[in-house]
Amino acid sequence: MTLNFDLHCHSRFSADGISEPEEMILTAKAKGLHGFAITDHNTCACVDYFESIGALRSDGQPVDGLLIIPGQEITTREGHLLALGIRLPDLKGISAREAVEVIHQLGGLAIPPHPYDYFRAGIREQILDSLQIDALEVFNSATTLKRCNRQAFDYAKKRQLPMIAASDSHHIEALGVAYTILETEDFTVSGVLSAIKRSTALQQRYLTPKEAFKKTWNNVFRMKRKKKGSLEKLKS
Repeated sequence: MTLNFDLHCHSRFSADGISEPEEMILTAKAKGLHGFAITDHNTCACVDYFESIGALRSDGQPVDGLLIIPGQEITTREGHLLALGIRLPDLKGISAREAVEVIHQLGGLAIPPHPYDYFRAGIREQILDSLQIDALEVFNSATTLKRCNRQAFDYAKKRQLPMIAASDSHHIEALGVAYTILETEDFTVSGVLSAIKRSTALQQRYLTPKEAFKKTWNNVFRMKRKKKGSLEKLKS
């Protein structure tokens, strides 16, 4: 069975995301995805929300032909790290090594995203060399410079790591722009995690200028919200 999964997606529960969870489901189905991973920054609130509306099952089975993989994008001290297949509390500030250990203890996959993107918080090569990661995101459709993806691909090839492609979507138009193609007869969360570790094919497409601008605009508002929150704390 061939399955298409976008393994790096954000919702409105991320500080820089605006995607409504229900719209993510509709968009994923419309684009022919079999599922996606919800990887909000330092929270699994959207995982809980998906479960509360019956879109995600605790036993890892799909719902109405769509499988949502629980996860999180952890802001470690050394950079971002995707945790797939598990739920986590806010671990922001933990070391990358500790984060990998926690992910593995809970049965999830540890996958660094955009490791060579100079404009985003990727875990750099010096640290990657010391981590027992399960795969590497070698294509991120929102990466600033294309050579950053090529460097990630070369590194994964050198270490013989499984590879994933993902949209890193923060708005629904970007969801499914890039995705990972898996082969498995086990259409469950555990089956997808196992398939990622075996071998994958990659659907690679970059965000259009319009889509990239929207992501940048979201980040501008995120910084404004963060600055406003900091000022309010100082006043109080």
